[in-house]
Amino acid sequence: MKKLSILLLLINLGASLNAEELKIQANSFTSDQNSGISVFMGDVKIKKTNDELNASKVTIFVNKEKKPTKFIAVGDVSFAISTKDGSKYKGEAGRVIYLPKKKEYYFYENVHLKQVNDKKEILGDEVVLKTIDGKAYAKGLKKEPVIMIFNIDEDKK
Repeated sequence: MKKLSILLLLINLGASLNAEELKIQANSFTSDQNSGISVFMGDVKIKKTNDELNASKVTIFVNKEKKPTKFIAVGDVSFAISTKDGSKYKGEAGRVIYLPKKKEYYFYENVHLKQVNDKKEILGDEVVLKTIDGKAYAKGLKKEPVIMIFNIDEDKK
């Protein structure tokens, strides 16, 4: 019965994310259908089309219709994300929150976000990436500023 519940949960999660397949791999899994909370632990790998999220633990919250409303990833978080406009990002953070309805990522704690196709990097303690409009926002700590790194091609004369 537990395997059936896991299968139904994964089918519902995948079906509710714009009919894209969502594959979750982890060492262990717990779910509480009454609260709508599922927890994946140990070497968690989540793949959806071109996006990947890896962490030690991922908690997924679903609404009454079994559609995911929030993902929280903690512990050795790494990711690869593609935005609607085709930009590709890779990086690491201590904690990541993903809101599927808004398609927004919130990165916290030692964030290192690289925009692969434009060779830009953001380092900070809080970064927001809005994948629909391709906007990013960053904050540093009181003691540490946000760092942005660009590659500038200059004409050599």
